Amino acid sequence: MSDSRARPALVDVGGGTGNYSAALRELGMRPVVADVDPGMLAVAASKQLPVVRTDAAALPFADRSVDAVLLCSMLHHVPDWAQALAEACRVARPGGRVVLMAFTREHLEVHWIMEYFPETTAHFVDAHQTMDDLTRALPGASATPVRYEDLVDGSMAALCRHPELLLDPDIRRQTSYFDHAETDHPDELAAGVRALDRDLAAGRHPDDEVAEVRDRIGDAVVLTWTAPAS
Repeated sequence: MSDSRARPALVDVGGGTGNYSAALRELGMRPVVADVDPGMLAVAASKQLPVVRTDAAALPFADRSVDAVLLCSMLHHVPDWAQALAEACRVARPGGRVVLMAFTREHLEVHWIMEYFPETTAHFVDAHQTMDDLTRALPGASATPVRYEDLVDGSMAALCRHPELLLDPDIRRQTSYFDHAETDHPDELAAGVRALDRDLAAGRHPDDEVAEVRDRIGDAVVLTWTAPAS
């Protein structure tokens, strides 16, 4: 993107390789992928998406200049997440929307797989905000539960609906959680996968065990905040 301050219709903050932006483009929107990782941005650019390299906590757009800001399943990767949300609100035009899709700390109870990997999970939990954290940062935002029924997203939440797939190392590597486990806790990863394999073979259905919590709060949440008119 040659001029990072040109007004985009939608900024996909932390948009990575541009999968969500590509889908939104199919709906007629004009997204710009904003991410700190040059490798991911190169993939997004190969999809003919405009890109800008930036920190989520310091967006290179003018105040009240963007029609919509999307932050999808990325806030747990941002150290200064509160500033990232403040930046999203800053650049949204009057009446514009900030849409945050997040796995809150409460949703991690739905992700039953984490009981098999306690050391890896400790890092993962600390990186996630509570629902109260997010609603304080986006006062007045509406909240919509998200429930995964398919594997299109390929996230941890989606994979938890299909426990047998988590035995496949190639599928596990698609998630940041297992990427971290493979790098920092390989012995725990191997032991946890063996335990899951044994449980599934014995007829345990761990996804069914969290059905009540999922029905109540969903697998994740979408918060939608509207910028004030003045």
